[in-house]
This record gives sequence, C-alpha cells and structure tokens, in this order.
Amino acid sequence: MGKIKEYTNGDVTVVWEPEKCIHSAICAKGLPEVFKPKERPWVKIDAASTDAIVNKIKECPSGALSYYMNAEGDKTADTLETKIEVLKNGPLLVYGTLKVTHKDGASEIKNKTTAFCRCGASSNKPYCDGAHIKEGFEG
Repeated sequence: MGKIKEYTNGDVTVVWEPEKCIHSAICAKGLPEVFKPKERPWVKIDAASTDAIVNKIKECPSGALSYYMNAEGDKTADTLETKIEVLKNGPLLVYGTLKVTHKDGASEIKNKTTAFCRCGASSNKPYCDGAHIKEGFEG
C-alpha cells in the first residue's frame, strides 16, 4: 500500500491516497477553496463546510479521496448507493461496494468509487490510470 495522508477538521477526516489519483481535477475545480493541488498541504480542510467537502469527495472518480466521520458510531462513509456513471471521454465509474474478480482469479473489495478503464490504454487494468487523456480517447 502506498502513502496515505489524512486531513481533519474534527468532524470529518479526508483520506488522500495519491497513487490512486487519475487527476480528473473534479475536486480542485468543484471546491477550489479546499483542494489546492499547487499548495502544500494541498487540502485546506477548514475552507468549506463538512457537507460540501463530503459531497465533493463522493464525486472523486478514482477513490483517491475518501472520508470518514469522526463521531463514534457514525458509519456515513460506509454507505453509498450503488450506481454506474459513464464519464464522457473517460472511465466508467461504479459507486458502491464491489467485489472485483481479476482474470487470475484473485479478488478484492473496492469501496466508494471505482474507475474502470474504457479506453484500453491503462497500465493498471481494469482500473483507469488517466491514460485516456494522453490517448485522446473519445467515448
């Protein structure tokens, strides 16, 4: 497992797993006062409400950003409606808890948002690694 960073405002903790990021910039474009990729630390956790931060994290296509509520017994981050979204010229996003079985028979559980490659150029198949941008994928 790669490095993980956490940022908390006392109410919610944002978890950042940089190795999963496909650089969609949904976070930075949607909540620029919180997500500032050119600054360090890049997450300004106190710059918006907990609800605004949580709602933006739920849109992260790679799962590089996740969250958990700090209150004991609050399992909000554990529940997410299962749905599928096709991003224009990008990956297939599946929201929810999934069991992914690979071609070698190995399986893993993916939580929250999983981005599956549609362009065929990912070096991390079946997952998206952002290669569709360089490839000029349209779909």
